[in-house]
Amino acid sequence: MDVERIIESIKQHDHDGLRTQLQQFNKEYAQCFFFDVEEWERTKRQELEELKKNKVRDYESDSESAGEGSREREITLRQSLASVLVHFLQSGPQGRVTRVCLRTLRILSRDKKVLDRLLTDSALITLARLAGFSQAPVPGEDLSDQADPFGDVVKALSDLESNGQEEDEACAENEDEDADANAVSTERRRRSSVFRALTRGKRDTRASVVEDEDEEEEERKGADKWEEEQNKEAVKILCNVIYNSAWAQERAAELSLLSGLTEKLAKESRAASPPSGQYYELRLIFLLTALRPELRNQLKQEGGVAVLTAVLERCVSVQWKEQYEVLLDPAAAPVPVEDALRAQEALKILFNITYSAHTQEPGEEDAALYRRLAAVLRHCLMVHCEGEEDTDELKGHTVNLLSALPLNCLDVLLCVPLRPDSEQIDGVNMDCVHALLEFLEKRLEMGQKVKERLTPVLNLLTECSRAHRGTRRYLRQQILPPLRDASVRPEQGTTVKSRLVRLMTHLDTELKHCAADLLFVLCKENVSRFVKYTGYGNAAGLLATRGLLGGQRSKGGPSSGTQYSSDSDSDTDEYRQVKGRINPVTGSVEEEQPDPMEGMTEEEKEEEARRLVSLINKLSKDNMIQPMGLDAQGQLTPLTGLRDLSMEEEGSEEEDTDDLENVE
Repeated sequence: MDVERIIESIKQHDHDGLRTQLQQFNKEYAQCFFFDVEEWERTKRQELEELKKNKVRDYESDSESAGEGSREREITLRQSLASVLVHFLQSGPQGRVTRVCLRTLRILSRDKKVLDRLLTDSALITLARLAGFSQAPVPGEDLSDQADPFGDVVKALSDLESNGQEEDEACAENEDEDADANAVSTERRRRSSVFRALTRGKRDTRASVVEDEDEEEEERKGADKWEEEQNKEAVKILCNVIYNSAWAQERAAELSLLSGLTEKLAKESRAASPPSGQYYELRLIFLLTALRPELRNQLKQEGGVAVLTAVLERCVSVQWKEQYEVLLDPAAAPVPVEDALRAQEALKILFNITYSAHTQEPGEEDAALYRRLAAVLRHCLMVHCEGEEDTDELKGHTVNLLSALPLNCLDVLLCVPLRPDSEQIDGVNMDCVHALLEFLEKRLEMGQKVKERLTPVLNLLTECSRAHRGTRRYLRQQILPPLRDASVRPEQGTTVKSRLVRLMTHLDTELKHCAADLLFVLCKENVSRFVKYTGYGNAAGLLATRGLLGGQRSKGGPSSGTQYSSDSDSDTDEYRQVKGRINPVTGSVEEEQPDPMEGMTEEEKEEEARRLVSLINKLSKDNMIQPMGLDAQGQLTPLTGLRDLSMEEEGSEEEDTDDLENVE
């Protein structure tokens, strides 16, 4: 890549020549995501081989210094190329050359060492203008007033050329007469500043969201699509810059780029069809709201919930039947890949700006927005995408967002007329709850990223069960059916219940409490019923946290304040027959074990008891174990603390008795 030749083409307004050079670069590096990786890996391999050979590394080899110098030159070239293209784009070129320049900048923006050239206010505003969501003037002096806007770049290239020649001369003086050494040195010089070649980066094997299109394909497009392609390329660059630079995030907030994006998105939601680059616009909004917390409130105040809900409706083809009822067509085509990806980005942004809404009491206007959004989310749970992975991702983000919305706005999930094939209980449509349960079951079977995948849906089902009696009854029927076979431990098996019981002893505290909370709520927060279905050993963690290890109910009823109905938990005939032989710790029937003291005399039993007490005392004194007991609140407390507390209470009672005697 000859940067000086590119500058000359720009000065002479030779846009065809400029486009030809940049197209060659774009074609070669279209899938390059990591510059200099191959060179870096080769150098590291050499260092490792030398370290193994010499056992010590106290010098820098000539190859290392030459490689380092080559990498520095290539970085400077990329930086110079980025500066040149930014200056050129600020001059307002028209036509295909603009899109080619943007594609080159997009490739360069993946390199963090080049980002400095794209972090100025003028560069950010220029890209925003080319993306179509900013009309702000570019700050700084007008390019026409500058004698030579590329002077600094040309000077840097001249210095680079002279430094490269000095290094080559120094290398030539120290060259060995051996032919192989000469060949290596020649190759090194060829790769230096003479040709100014960029090191080929490592290709990323991941499939891009929208594949890059070649120039022939672009030629076949109409002129009305060229502007969309230009906007898309500019937004891609901004995504790279915002993601990789905290300074760019701050400047984007100051320059009000989010406001322009929101306005553009609102216009597109009213258009006949969304532009091809809308996915990247949503991606940019997600990055801004995820990385800059203050922008979340700004987007929410600027009507972001309504705008993004409209985008989401279009992505999943929502057709309204009633105010909060979406028409569901079982024969409808699956959601296309592009629409599914845009829907996922919209859901992530909505979560960013509403994640704290469930802790607040919404006003009338906000409640209407959230109910409409909840109705759309119900539709998202019921539809399918072309790819199974896309379906799972769509439902996952939907569950995340549902868990963030106010609970009193989720009533629309159940206020849907019954269909012949609907899941129902007491005449209430449970299709949405059934979809959530199927989603939970599928996530339980995955076994990867357990906490991130399971915590939102567990919390959502728990809160919905607390708030709605029908939901709790339906989930209890599905997850905790009446016990019949007590020979199997609660945690054994492949049912949803057994998988949840296994999670109750998971290493992650938050996850195990989420699983235990759901089962506890399905048991109406009744300790004996909870132990019956899970076993005391599995239930001990949650009971200890809530001070219920003694089996008593917490003071004032359930800890959540929920008022449950008083219906009883009837046992099956099979359970009644073995109820007396169930081990409450394991929650299952176990084979009878022989009595270890069978055949021992009373004296031998007493001696064995004293020996056990002595061993326990020894372990306690050595701090191997700590005997615990339950205090008045049902919390585990060391026995020494319980003894001191008991003595204090006895002393207090004696003082009260003395006071009464004095009164008499």
